[in-house]
Amino acid sequence: MSWFESFILGLVQGLTEFLPISSSAHLRLTAAFAGWHDPGAAFTAITQIGTEAAVLIYFRKDIARIVSAWGRSLVNKSMRSDHDAQMGWLVIVGSIPIGVLGVTLKDQINGPFRDLRLIAVTLIVMGIVLGVADRLAARDETGGKHRAITERKSLKDLSVKDGLIFGFCQALALVPGVSRSGATISGGLLMGYNREAAARYSFLLAIPAVLASGSFELKDAGEGHVAWGPTIFATIIAFAVGYVVIAWFMKFITTKSFMPFVIYRILLGIVLFVLIGTDTLSPHAGESAG
Repeated sequence: MSWFESFILGLVQGLTEFLPISSSAHLRLTAAFAGWHDPGAAFTAITQIGTEAAVLIYFRKDIARIVSAWGRSLVNKSMRSDHDAQMGWLVIVGSIPIGVLGVTLKDQINGPFRDLRLIAVTLIVMGIVLGVADRLAARDETGGKHRAITERKSLKDLSVKDGLIFGFCQALALVPGVSRSGATISGGLLMGYNREAAARYSFLLAIPAVLASGSFELKDAGEGHVAWGPTIFATIIAFAVGYVVIAWFMKFITTKSFMPFVIYRILLGIVLFVLIGTDTLSPHAGESAG
């Protein structure tokens, strides 16, 4: 991998990680369209550490408060009813599904799941799911001629059951094209949570999963065509761009619809099917070289 490739892929990772359009799919597609080697699951997981570092900084006050309360709740029973202490446990509980499935499906993640036909399917299907969830949330938030405004749930209403459902939604993102934020936010909206609550828990839930995945894949960095230098460079680029994107996205979701992302996902999936169907693009583009 050249330094230019690592710069572009780091830029793509930073731009797409927090948007509900799938960063892993875009890394795979960028390489395929450019005629580069598939950067691989290890490169993707490590560069995601950069974007998660942006999450750690952006939500630093929330994280410090949650970690502090959770730590104190281990020795102080009176703290166990504290919302922040409970959030610490809920993040742990919600991280279980992706941890178990990530290890169990490691071979599939590195192989069959990176087929461009599967990515096209997941882009379209999850785009439709996000669109339905967005419409339901908008209906509750705005009401209508014959409907009153319905108050949606906040993070204070988060239960162990809902945390696990969030976790299973996040685990769907092991398949490129699903989108970690897209799946968890869609799941949250379908469970009746408001947009900000669904997005905030989605980003907090991603921290242990991404850091664990990236650390696990460190042993494979530098193998094949992806050297350590370009990988680290891409991770730094992803961090810088990701911080700007997350700040923008958290403001965007409070007033805007997810429909632009829904349309983009569906159109990209259709274009991908057309390119593959006309033999313009191989569903395994870059895999053999990678």
